[in-house]
Amino acid sequence: MGASGQTPGDNVRFPGYDVLGQSPTWDDVTKGVVLARLAPPPPLRFFTPQEEACGRSLFDRLLGQDEEPKVPVFEVIDGRLAEGVTDGFHRDTMPEDGEAFKRSFAGLDEDASSSRGTPFCDLDRYLQEELLERVRTADEWHSLPAIWELWTRYGLAAFYAHPWAWNEIGFGGPAYPRGYKNLGLDKLEPWEEREEHPRDPVPWAQRIEGLKRK
Repeated sequence: MGASGQTPGDNVRFPGYDVLGQSPTWDDVTKGVVLARLAPPPPLRFFTPQEEACGRSLFDRLLGQDEEPKVPVFEVIDGRLAEGVTDGFHRDTMPEDGEAFKRSFAGLDEDASSSRGTPFCDLDRYLQEELLERVRTADEWHSLPAIWELWTRYGLAAFYAHPWAWNEIGFGGPAYPRGYKNLGLDKLEPWEEREEHPRDPVPWAQRIEGLKRK
């Protein structure tokens, strides 16, 4: 991870935009919290090496992070679980979050080994996606009926807390103490950038769902 918040890669929707350009408007506490997210992640404390291999592959597929550098989603989740920082609730049909993650990683490895003779992390990308789609559409999987919701809740929270993800969606970062004044549809603040390649996601999503039903 570098000191810049600029989104890695060439296919960006807000080229040249870097939310860290707004850091002079943040107070010291806010600045410290945001900049710490660009520092090298700490060593893992909750998951085993085998669980790490499975979990990293899982979140790479869920979030489309196929190349380095990547937002350190897995490290954030590991740190939360090591410190017991959950969302303060869990479904009564599910175990506690940490146990659910560990059981789900074991389940992915079990399914991959029984069908392909290899751990989940060693499957190619498309076979991983195929297995995950079976999990997503199952009524219950390995006695974990809400595992998809757990994965996505933790994964998205970790991903969209990172400045690279903010740049990807054109988010201006913390509003404190700066605030916003140009409220309304399609009204931009002076520091905001217009999207270079605007795309309505609804037709794309409808096309994907149509292909799944064929």
